[in-house]
Amino acid sequence: MAISVVIPVYNSGKILPLLVERLEPVLKALGPTYELILVNDGSADGSWNAIEDLALQHTWICGINLMRNYGQHNALLCGIRASRYDTIVTMDDDLQNPPEEIPVMIRKLREGYDVVYGTPMRERHGLMRDISSQITKLALKTAMGIETARMASSFRVFRSKIAEAFADYKGSFVSIDVLLTWGTTRFAAIPVKHDVRQSDASNYTFKKLITHAFNMMTGFSTLPLQLASILGFFVTFFGIGIFIYVIASYIIHGGSVPGFAFLACIIVIFSGTQLLVLGIIGEYLARVHFRSMDRPSSVVSETVRNSSVGKQEQR
Repeated sequence: MAISVVIPVYNSGKILPLLVERLEPVLKALGPTYELILVNDGSADGSWNAIEDLALQHTWICGINLMRNYGQHNALLCGIRASRYDTIVTMDDDLQNPPEEIPVMIRKLREGYDVVYGTPMRERHGLMRDISSQITKLALKTAMGIETARMASSFRVFRSKIAEAFADYKGSFVSIDVLLTWGTTRFAAIPVKHDVRQSDASNYTFKKLITHAFNMMTGFSTLPLQLASILGFFVTFFGIGIFIYVIASYIIHGGSVPGFAFLACIIVIFSGTQLLVLGIIGEYLARVHFRSMDRPSSVVSETVRNSSVGKQEQR
């Protein structure tokens, strides 16, 4: 089995040597053909220098340096497109995903699945990170439309042929998990160890996770528009009910209905609902606008592979 391991790197230069040290014997045990693709996603700590050094020391390591920080999933997509072998493994750069669990996931893949997630037995994050992760997984389930989405993680093993389904995708909003559903429905998840981070703090903040969840819902799903339509439907009937109440009170009691505060609240409800629906529609229009700009998901600055450094620019 030929394996490509893709790892997005962000401010993890000190961890990479240890990561490679633990990963190499695992890949050697799986077969003679393998590679590691390290994608530097605009790091500010000298991670690219560490990647260059590792690529010069090991012929099986490829380093890709992006022009700026594009985000984890954009960097992953770049690495996936640069991979050469039939099985692709994606994992984080902080050693929370133990490389020793890769053979377990590959055995599961051989049972006939196309994508296998390594779901943490016990996540080692803070409270806010855990909450935001659950929100993100709910959004992911909405966008993917499969139950396995609740067990999705950045630790994945999948067949490279699936990448053909999104080979022409050019949007700047990327979710690897959603893109994988374009090529298959055979997903599985197995529990794996989840170690303590080797770096100081997670680069995925609560705000970033919520933003990613919102991008997934509005970028790959029509559920927000459907919810907006349902909300507008119920608010309209509520308004009709209020109108009937006003007319009936006028006929029965004769005169206007007292209660300016009540009417003011109704007006606020209608105004807020209209703004909410317009905001959701605006998000979809913004994504159409970005797609029409043909904005790339990432741009490569430098690539180093097999002890030779070359520069290439994607247009």
